[in-house]
Amino acid sequence: MIKLLHTADWQIGKLFGQFKPDDGALLAEARFKAVEKLASLATENRVDLVLVAGDVFDAQGVADKTIHRLFNAMAGFQGPWILLPGNHDAALAESVWTRAERLKAIPPNVTVCLQPEPVLLDSVGVALLPAPLTQRHTYTDLTEWFASAETPADMLRIGLAHGSVQGVLPEDIDSPNPIVPGRAEQARLDYLALGDWHGVKQIDSRTWYSGTPETDRFRSNESGRALLVELSEQGALPAVTPLETGQYRWHSETLELRVPSDVEFALQTISAFGPADVVELKLSGQTDLGGYRRLCAAIEQARGKARSVLADLSALRLEPTAEDIDALKADGYLGEVIAELRANQDGADAEIAREALALLAGILDAQHAKAGG
Repeated sequence: MIKLLHTADWQIGKLFGQFKPDDGALLAEARFKAVEKLASLATENRVDLVLVAGDVFDAQGVADKTIHRLFNAMAGFQGPWILLPGNHDAALAESVWTRAERLKAIPPNVTVCLQPEPVLLDSVGVALLPAPLTQRHTYTDLTEWFASAETPADMLRIGLAHGSVQGVLPEDIDSPNPIVPGRAEQARLDYLALGDWHGVKQIDSRTWYSGTPETDRFRSNESGRALLVELSEQGALPAVTPLETGQYRWHSETLELRVPSDVEFALQTISAFGPADVVELKLSGQTDLGGYRRLCAAIEQARGKARSVLADLSALRLEPTAEDIDALKADGYLGEVIAELRANQDGADAEIAREALALLAGILDAQHAKAGG
């Protein structure tokens, strides 16, 4: 019985520019924590080796400190780690891998597959066939050589690659780097470990994407996991078990407001966000000024509780009621301005008009409150 942990797409050094700096920093830190979690799982499950199917780093230009931190995060598992360059960290003549070598950061139990040649792991009875990327984009199948590769008859044949299985994944994924369907069977592989798709996905009985161990985008694709793979003997089908590794839950919420009860539902949804949530919130439809104020207050409260809330209210139309207008005491010129802003919500500057309307309402509220006090 051979047990291995299959993971990929760590994207160490990834920048989260769409978030506020403090949130982005914690999301980047979570990627190191995910590697520590992988090392812990590998030790707990007594795996024979860990396979990382590409994109260990998010970019070639990560800081030296980041390189050292990554390999230190792997220290919890003392068995063999096999790392494959992907499209983000391709094995260029000068790359993050050559810098790691110069820094002497790579521990003895870590093998980086820089060449398409068999790696024989005698201690575990595995012949590994890697397909490292040597440039960011390739348009030929780098796993083609697997079929003709000679390996010892008494060793399991395991492939390691990073790319897109043709005809299976969406066309708009991270990189083209094609892999033909059926490669595992055609190359007599006992298992083919793939990276590039950031979620768990089974291609066939011997071919799997592990996904990224820490979710990094708003897409429902079973991310935040790694795969525990058990191979009993040559030719036997692998037993594959997904393991939870991610710290944060990324999800999108799209809420359309049509009637007052929709506002109440939106408030309940927003209040349920917790510390592990990274949320993309989109509100559309319409609401009055009171509903808008309550929603904005709820979003700010949620930002203090959730890891991050990205809120988009650009498609939400403000429709002040007669009571709203009366309460603002906006007659004469101010009344005309409010009427114009309401009308402009249908034009090219709809978002500006909505924000101006909300801002003006807030100023008038504050003035009335001060006068009343």
